Amino acid sequence: MIPAPFDYVRADSAEAAWAALGEHGDDAKLLAGGQSLLPLMKLRLATPAVVVDVSRVGDLAYVREDGDTLAIGALTRHCDVARSADVQSHAPLLAHAAGGVGDAQVRHRGTIGGSVAHADPSADMPAALLALGASYVVRGPGGSREIAAADFATGFLETVLAPDELLVEVRVPKATGEAWGYEKFTRRAIDWATVAVAVQARDGATAISLANMGSTVLRAAATETALAGGSSAGDAAEHADDGTEPPSDVTASSDYRRHLARVLTRRALAAAGRA
Repeated sequence: MIPAPFDYVRADSAEAAWAALGEHGDDAKLLAGGQSLLPLMKLRLATPAVVVDVSRVGDLAYVREDGDTLAIGALTRHCDVARSADVQSHAPLLAHAAGGVGDAQVRHRGTIGGSVAHADPSADMPAALLALGASYVVRGPGGSREIAAADFATGFLETVLAPDELLVEVRVPKATGEAWGYEKFTRRAIDWATVAVAVQARDGATAISLANMGSTVLRAAATETALAGGSSAGDAAEHADDGTEPPSDVTASSDYRRHLARVLTRRALAAAGRA
């Protein structure tokens, strides 16, 4: 498929990106790695009048420690997140998830900020970041604000980002030495997750997030509550799909996704030492 006609603007700085977004508003889409946006454009599911390319804004690609937090620039590629010694040491769940995104070509082009801002509920990065309790720094002409991962996505491919705002940084609380698990089911290794489950122990509790079990990535709240109340991992995992609304599509039925959520949650909890 060929995308609908569009104008192209290359932004060499965050300021240039904000100016372009302010000028074109809802008619503009940001292009980082292009691994999410371009397929939608080719299928005519997204038809922006203007594409603002921010891939050359070099000061938004970094991983650094900031006290008890890892600060990751929005344009940091998945491959660099996966290989970062800081991420491997302080947020190994995120490093593992990044290393399983698509294939090598996707990981060398796609960015963590692009995945988050795209807000696909089947994506690896938003699921891992939700379990880690991450937050996202967004910036626009009116200044900066920090948004919890749980509050960022509002629906399928929808977020709280204003038309003239740019996601600039992902902030991840360190989980050094904490147990974690990540399980994903796909038809092919390079596919989006049919269902994925991320488990992260932190502050004496266990956070569990689900991919592709609703219009956004979700917390498995019923399972978390059951674990906190003393239930075994196996019993708690049976509630993983409670309160979810998984879709039915050519990949899997809603009922099959519910089954996968329970099975994968049990496996992820076992990987995190909660068997």
